[in-house]
Amino acid sequence: MNDLQHYLDKVGRIFAEETFTASPAELYDPIDYTLRLGGKRIRPTLLLAANALFGGDEEAVRGAALGIETFHNFTLLHDDLMDRSPLRRGQPTVYTKWDANTAVLSGDTMYALAWRYFLRQPSPRLQTILQCFCETAIEVCEGQQKDMNFERQGLGGVSLDDYLDMIRQKTAVLLAGALKIGALYAGAPQAEVDTLYDFGIHLGLAFQMQDDLLDGYGDTAVFGKKTGQDIRDNKISFLPLRALTLSAPDQATELLHLFAAKDNMDEEDKVRHVMALYDAVGLKTAVAKDIADEFGAAQTRLDSVGADESLKKPLRELLGTLADRKK
Repeated sequence: MNDLQHYLDKVGRIFAEETFTASPAELYDPIDYTLRLGGKRIRPTLLLAANALFGGDEEAVRGAALGIETFHNFTLLHDDLMDRSPLRRGQPTVYTKWDANTAVLSGDTMYALAWRYFLRQPSPRLQTILQCFCETAIEVCEGQQKDMNFERQGLGGVSLDDYLDMIRQKTAVLLAGALKIGALYAGAPQAEVDTLYDFGIHLGLAFQMQDDLLDGYGDTAVFGKKTGQDIRDNKISFLPLRALTLSAPDQATELLHLFAAKDNMDEEDKVRHVMALYDAVGLKTAVAKDIADEFGAAQTRLDSVGADESLKKPLRELLGTLADRKK
């Protein structure tokens, strides 16, 4: 019986054995750099585990595992450029290590490479698989655009439902898509594929909400960066939107004012004021419950998947690991 570590190790071997360098080096070196940085590699792990859930062949989804993670990293190259993020996984981002043009072109190439990886291995369901991958990719880009739109709209112009829809597209659908693709390769019944997809959606929503919570309340020594960065950046996240639903009118007015403040307020004073408001409305407890509810919904979907319980173990382990993560 395979556990979560088996699939994490398998993904590690797949990437260790793959060659990402080619000519011209100026195009491919940033790709190799990005894909060698590692990260959690949750998406290919989900794909492999979902495939095994329905009796699939690990080797038959090797290309898909490479493809889903290459696509994910393509989005990071472009996200980092759009967000002007200097670091990714503790290392310089591609646009800072090379330049913006390289980040665009290497990212574009990674998108094409992802398709090549999927096409590397045939499947009777390949058209359906590629359709799923295509729709997933479109939704991720739609989610990114909505996230960028929020910057212009400001805190008062975005609803909590708007935000949940955005993170569903930007984060959750890729986790759900990885699960769906893995199950499709194994020939799983459509009803089981759909249930597993829903599991991934709830898992992804919880994952992003948890990220937002850690930005405000994470232990800096464990989290690896200063907390409160979303506040400094006036970034629309689950925390301020959820806080507005808990606030009295005067508290909501103050929170909107603080998130509208840019250069006329000391950043650390701003973080302290916002966090004080969060504490006053009981935000941490409320968000922790919201996250637990999403993980619970994911657990319920996984429970209802009609597969051998022993084969669900890796997904249950991953769910538990993500629920308990501190960074």
